[in-house]
Amino acid sequence: MAEPVAHDGPAPVPSSARLAVRKTYKLYLGGAFPRSESGRSYPVASHQGDHLANAALASRKDARDAVAAARKAFGGWSGRTAYNRGQILYRVAEMMEGRSAQFAAELADAEGIGAAAAEAAVAAAVDRWVYHAGWADKYAQVLGASNPVSGPYYNHSAPEPTGVVAVFAPQDSPLLGLVSVIAPVIATGNTAVVVAAERAPLPAVTLAEVLATSDLPGGVVNILTGRTAELAPHLASHADVNALDLAGAGDDAVDLERAAATTLKRVLRPDPAPDWTADPGIARLAHFLETKTVWHPIGM
Repeated sequence: MAEPVAHDGPAPVPSSARLAVRKTYKLYLGGAFPRSESGRSYPVASHQGDHLANAALASRKDARDAVAAARKAFGGWSGRTAYNRGQILYRVAEMMEGRSAQFAAELADAEGIGAAAAEAAVAAAVDRWVYHAGWADKYAQVLGASNPVSGPYYNHSAPEPTGVVAVFAPQDSPLLGLVSVIAPVIATGNTAVVVAAERAPLPAVTLAEVLATSDLPGGVVNILTGRTAELAPHLASHADVNALDLAGAGDDAVDLERAAATTLKRVLRPDPAPDWTADPGIARLAHFLETKTVWHPIGM
């Protein structure tokens, strides 16, 4: 007599037959992850054209909400000690390094590069956070001064953050370029509204998850995904945006700079041939600072 056959449930589905769960990513505003108020999203494809996920298609209303969140966070962030800001940026580097494999996979998909090149780009992005963490409590000594004057006065100049900076992330470097434009803005006490690379937004939304789980206060960095051409003119002319980084603005940079002139914004023009792997120096740190000069009589 044949022995009964044990049944432990349905046979497992071969991995080759399983459909991957495709995410629809949200925005990152004020430390939270809301959907776009418009309810829109757009497909994100790999370098080879394969569908990877859906990203929120931010609207002008989302951009206004991002600016409001950045303004609300500015007072607390700029009021922290420079040393504490450096600690928090270093913590971001720690958290990002813990997700290196995910970042590398997203870069490989987005740019069509090999695993070794993707891992090197992620390591460079982590190092870029550490670099700016180290400068957070040092740029003031380099860019400030005690000025010699003719008279019975002390005269001191000190750099202070500009305020809310709208950052258009580079289209050609969706991770290292992204970190290279965000880190100097917030290291100096500014807050940021970032428009992610339109073609390859996944490194930016993964970075948003890293920021949300680090010690960075909500609203210091706000990340929008969507059409740069739709969001950029609104941010460039927004009266509560104090400065623009046009790194990823492309052919629209001149028009955006013209729009920014109506409210006297600081504008950092795009480099026509950027090398994001080069030593960043302190030019970006300096660009979004204002110099305050104080006169004080001697003996009083």
